[in-house]
Amino acid sequence: MAQELATLAQQTADRLAEQQVGAVVAAVADDVVAIRGAGSTGAHHRGVPGPDTLFEIGSVTKVFTALALARLASAGTVGLDEPLGDLLPAGTAVPSRDGQPISLRHLATHTSGLPRLPRGMLLQALLHPSKPDPYAGCTADALLSGLAGTRLGATPGKRFRYSNLGAGLLGLALARRAGTEYETLITREICAPLEMTDTVVTVDGTLSERSAQGHTRRGRPAAPWHLADLAGAGGLHSTATDLVAFVRAQLDGGPAGLAEAIRLSRSVEHRRSSFARVHLGWMAHRLHPRQGAHLQIWHNGGTGGFSSFVGFDPEKRLAVIALGNTQRPVDRAALDLLHTLHTLHTLQTERTAKPN
Repeated sequence: MAQELATLAQQTADRLAEQQVGAVVAAVADDVVAIRGAGSTGAHHRGVPGPDTLFEIGSVTKVFTALALARLASAGTVGLDEPLGDLLPAGTAVPSRDGQPISLRHLATHTSGLPRLPRGMLLQALLHPSKPDPYAGCTADALLSGLAGTRLGATPGKRFRYSNLGAGLLGLALARRAGTEYETLITREICAPLEMTDTVVTVDGTLSERSAQGHTRRGRPAAPWHLADLAGAGGLHSTATDLVAFVRAQLDGGPAGLAEAIRLSRSVEHRRSSFARVHLGWMAHRLHPRQGAHLQIWHNGGTGGFSSFVGFDPEKRLAVIALGNTQRPVDRAALDLLHTLHTLHTLQTERTAKPN
């Protein structure tokens, strides 16, 4: 199985490198892990990206933010149904609708009714389409002052509406309640227990030497994104090695301090349809029976120069991670690999079940 996994990971990395400047793919099946890279980091050393190459992971950050919520909720520091306004500075005008305030649960499941982007940001993007770092101005003051004029598109809790603003506000609010910065909160509550030393917001020192260079869809170097106080929506950098540790905690339950939070994050759900739902941070769907009826839990991400995907099947203990240093989605190749792992798992199960 180890050789098969390594071959499949390399084939997927090679496939992605046809559209990415460089890519790293990790495949996990039970206790077997294979990490392979292809293409170039695009950085000054221009080597092949590998297990410890840093990538911007974009919106995959949201599952870290949501797990931090579950961690603090498990400890009694916050309540899932606590209003967002309770965690923000006194006097902050937080929108509501039909008498229903926005709760932390709503933010983590994208059911707050908040728009996708902070107030005025879409207009700025239209007026300045070539702006290299569109989120740089998302300071706490700007985000909170913009809430006063923000209208909700639906009553909180009623409808799924993906929101970078909501996820960023969740990260900001949790850090305020914990009395620290967002990066420190994620390190303390998630990365330290899982020994993930390369998952950070701020990249400096030796980490800079291991960072891939991002690229636009046309392959031109892209400036890094700094999400300021919206970091909880997409500000993390990470490596395939760290993300394997993160996803294995999802498959195995994680260490004692995180296990309860992981269970909580997946027990909360908002149904989007008969086959799709959203947990705290994670998207989930069950394939049609003709496709094997497999459960897939996932999140993807994208920034100005990077793309990412993390997906797993907790029932079969399979997972795929794909990281690219170009603004082109890696989802299709990653999902195809996850489907192939399902097929291999089924064949192995059938072989084992056959009598000698």
